[in-house]
Amino acid sequence: MTVALMWEARAVEGAGADLLTWAARQPLDPPPLRRETFRAPGDRVLVITWWNAAYDTPGLPELPDPPEHLTRRTVHRWRFESVADGS
Repeated sequence: MTVALMWEARAVEGAGADLLTWAARQPLDPPPLRRETFRAPGDRVLVITWWNAAYDTPGLPELPDPPEHLTRRTVHRWRFESVADGS
């Protein structure tokens, strides 16, 4: 089974590039099967990691909270499991 962990943060105004750099430099040990980093308007940064694990597997590495001076709100985290496409 594959589980995807999503991590999303919103930077303080003007700090989007700094938050993006910070998120991209955070190591995960062990490394995920796949990792992608995205940005969006409003200085938002999204990181998705994929793991060969069950949905409720404890202890999967997640990005930590960024330094407080970079964010304007609490980090949002979600966990998703893959399902058959059905098409």
